[in-house]
Amino acid sequence: MSSVFSIAVSGLKAQSQRLAVTADNVVNASSLGVHPVPALAKPEGFAPQRTVFSSYALGGVTATTAPIAPASFMSRDPDHPDADPDGLVPLPNVSMEQEIVEQIKALRLFQANIATIKTQDRMLGTLLDIVS
Repeated sequence: MSSVFSIAVSGLKAQSQRLAVTADNVVNASSLGVHPVPALAKPEGFAPQRTVFSSYALGGVTATTAPIAPASFMSRDPDHPDADPDGLVPLPNVSMEQEIVEQIKALRLFQANIATIKTQDRMLGTLLDIVS
């Protein structure tokens, strides 16, 4: 596989991971967050993630995840079943606006990498036509 293909495929994989992370954050935005006091934290609390990109020396990119800090914020809802004695509930620190922006960026960069693969394919086809 040529380096152009491998670079573009690494970009496709990275943007797929970005989209998966943002989708997970959006789906869990209204779930119970991680309590800032470890003694009060429940194991099912959701901690949102973000995607971190690193480039390879010879081209390409890889994506990993990192926690968003702080993972949650306290919201007042005394009627919530998981509210503490003060009526506070930890909610995940997810910004819907930011998640939508991340999803749009993933879409556009995915499209750009597909266009790169198509262009490389056409160039190789033309080269083979010239050589033959």
